[in-house]
Amino acid sequence: MASGCHDAGRSGVGSRRAAPGLPTLEPGTLPHPELPAGTDTLPLIDHIVVLMLENHSYDNFLGTLGRTGADGLTLASDGRPTASNPYADGRAQHAFRMPTTCQLDGEPNQSWVNSHVQYDRGRNDGFVRSGSGPVAMGYWTGDELPFLHGLATTFPVGDRYFSSLLGPTFPNRRYLLAATSFGQVRDDLPGARSHPPNGTMLERLTAHGIGWKNYFSDLPTADLFPLLAAANRDKVVPIADFFSDARAGSLPGFSLVDPRFSGFRGGTRAPATSQEDPQNIARGEEFTAQVVNAVMGGPAWPKTMLVYTYDEHGGWYDHVPPPAAVAPDSIGPEVPGDQRYDGFARYGFRVPCVVVSPYARPGYVSHVVHDHTSILKLVETKWNLGALTYRDANASNLLDLVDLRSRPAFLSPPTLPAPGVTATRGADLACARTGPGQIPAPGSVTGSPAGTGGRPADVGPSGGRLVPPRDGTIS
Repeated sequence: MASGCHDAGRSGVGSRRAAPGLPTLEPGTLPHPELPAGTDTLPLIDHIVVLMLENHSYDNFLGTLGRTGADGLTLASDGRPTASNPYADGRAQHAFRMPTTCQLDGEPNQSWVNSHVQYDRGRNDGFVRSGSGPVAMGYWTGDELPFLHGLATTFPVGDRYFSSLLGPTFPNRRYLLAATSFGQVRDDLPGARSHPPNGTMLERLTAHGIGWKNYFSDLPTADLFPLLAAANRDKVVPIADFFSDARAGSLPGFSLVDPRFSGFRGGTRAPATSQEDPQNIARGEEFTAQVVNAVMGGPAWPKTMLVYTYDEHGGWYDHVPPPAAVAPDSIGPEVPGDQRYDGFARYGFRVPCVVVSPYARPGYVSHVVHDHTSILKLVETKWNLGALTYRDANASNLLDLVDLRSRPAFLSPPTLPAPGVTATRGADLACARTGPGQIPAPGSVTGSPAGTGGRPADVGPSGGRLVPPRDGTIS
């Protein structure tokens, strides 16, 4: 067992203090200091399930949700979003509805540097100027994502759930299990002995005899921590086991469910389901529906809490500037000095978050600031486990989205809309052959490039480019 599994923070790592005005609970802090570590303080919840997909912002997927109180895109009288971002030449790219459920390949971009360009010190006006380009202003609606919008309308949604840092997938997923990326800001493969100073939450669970599994489709998140994965191969299991465990009511205390990231299965091509570009987002919505319905239809549903979210924003526009955060430790980002920005003392952009449980609060929209370490804080709260870093020590715990004092509002699982793949009988998969469509949308660019003497802003007759299909694309 790695030394990081102990509840107390290791010396040196705990030296980092929060920014002025922010709370300063220490690593190792127990949610209930009067109780022994490992005590179950939420007996109404036996199973915590986390389904984390990839690379979409709140506004990109839920900006047009239309739920009362939810902070999405502002709509004009014609029903179109008012949001825009400038080009470097002075033109304006307005938010536009994506023409299909397919995406471009390699755009938008969510690297550490590009994410900070997009943030632009809180202006959120650098999306089009960044490596994302104009596609960043695209969005989808409930017509393309009927299951997701039905889920986020029925169950409580968090409109202040942020990714953990302004950067890509791997460091954000490290925060999900370790409450720190221990300096990493890129999607680099970890070294064989790369491990966070205080270990991971999964090791804490093991140390206290609490069951967990990472159910994976092709690449398990646990592999971001090679020592953890190597020591727990019996707990890192294929996705088929999730569906059989859900049917049997034998899900462990903590489940992390991973989609198919690569689009390959057993050496052959298969539809990827994580929703990262250039995938067809309909495939990921279909996978989401399968997971949610398996949980709601299983015998353990009465005592389950599922958290559905995304690892980061994927380079897509969001209108809410990420606020300051508690830096997890004294480890700075592994970048040149001129690219350190706020270090790890700032959240990333908002991502969708829905809590699915019999105890979910109906009609509720959470405005509490959450991030991936809020999932850790939920686990810590349930089993009274010590915090791994300053970040999770001071995180909220997502319990505002459930009501554990009243009769469960969703004890009988609600009927949710079918995913788009089912609703359209596969019609939304046709773009794999025909391409993602014209991006940006016709008429979505206004203004004139500086120095053009008033020439029209749009390039070509329709102001966009027709993107051809990718050869061999199945996703």
